[in-house]
Amino acid sequence: MTTRRFSDLPEYAFPRLRALLAPHEPGGPEIAMSIGEPRHPLPELLAETLARHAHLYNKYPPIDGTPGWREAVGAWLIRRYGLAEGALDPDAQILPLNGSREGLFSAALALASGEKNGERAAFLLPNPFYQVYAAAALAIGAEPVCVPATEASGWLPDFSTVPQDILRRTTFAYYCSPTNPQGAVASLDALSQVMALAETHGFTVAFDEPYSEVYRGDPPAGALQAVAAGAADPERVLVFNTLSKRSNAAGLRSAFVAGGREAIGAIKRLRAYSGSPNPIPALHAAEALWRDEDHVIENRRLYREKYALADEILGGLPGYHAPEAGFFLWLDVGDGEAGTVHLWRESGVKCLPGAYLGRGDPRFIGGENPGARFMRAALVETPEVIRPGLEAIARLLKEQEGQTP
Repeated sequence: MTTRRFSDLPEYAFPRLRALLAPHEPGGPEIAMSIGEPRHPLPELLAETLARHAHLYNKYPPIDGTPGWREAVGAWLIRRYGLAEGALDPDAQILPLNGSREGLFSAALALASGEKNGERAAFLLPNPFYQVYAAAALAIGAEPVCVPATEASGWLPDFSTVPQDILRRTTFAYYCSPTNPQGAVASLDALSQVMALAETHGFTVAFDEPYSEVYRGDPPAGALQAVAAGAADPERVLVFNTLSKRSNAAGLRSAFVAGGREAIGAIKRLRAYSGSPNPIPALHAAEALWRDEDHVIENRRLYREKYALADEILGGLPGYHAPEAGFFLWLDVGDGEAGTVHLWRESGVKCLPGAYLGRGDPRFIGGENPGARFMRAALVETPEVIRPGLEAIARLLKEQEGQTP
């Protein structure tokens, strides 16, 4: 008998997209703008370091990584967020992950409860959201509570709008900044407010920060800065980051979680039984990448070129807002599924309907799926590849403008 625990999960976004487009022929050579898979060149030091340590693939890797990896990540966090020396103990407060997705899932299993105050526990999620958040809630029997992240709220979820009866039974929350898919950045004050709410109601917050190094203006604030300012008990705050976006190394499956000693200890205990540790050569490669900023600066320059291209082609059109960070465009096309099919049939541009990243349910705050009107386009290919894709999107937005009464 199959479990019903995950029956509320819809089909994952990309199988849904394939099914949506399968009956339709593309109107030109495919232009891939649906998936957030970085396409910039890999840093040369990645292959060099892997090759230099390839002989270590015959060893079982340690669950907590190598001392050099822990030191490199800790030094990067202190440098990046202006933390005081000694603010983090790399040996006790940082743990490697086989990609951030498995860590976001296992952290909830290790730290959250499915019941609180005699009631079914609640997990707070932004809506739209990274789908693993809902899976983690259901895995422990908690109720996913989706909080709209719309233009009205600055494209960020406002957890202060959650009813008190839900906050009273909340055990865990996910908060993503810079946001996927909208490209918004939470201020330090906004991060502190989320932590204050967690302190008041006694829940843990997982701050998901994979796009922290892809931005067009000032560096985004991070949750550890708010912790350092005394906004919360460190044991209530987890920070996740990855080399997938920062270093274009999605296939390396190298990420980390940082937090309080007790919380990290609990996650480590669980991962010792169920986790898949990073191979030692991969840890050495990740260490080298966390220590190097030159490739990150170049990566950011390439994305800024594409931000500028999007502004040039789409600026001023209804449905377009310029993202502050990340590498996605969140486009209001009236009907995300219809817009995605239209683009595919007209020009071969493949985007992702926004509804596939959100949820609509009368039980959720707002009720409607806040992604239904939207389409997500990824700026991961070269400017030469994405220019015709953006031009096709511009035609769609202009058509939408003409149809608006």
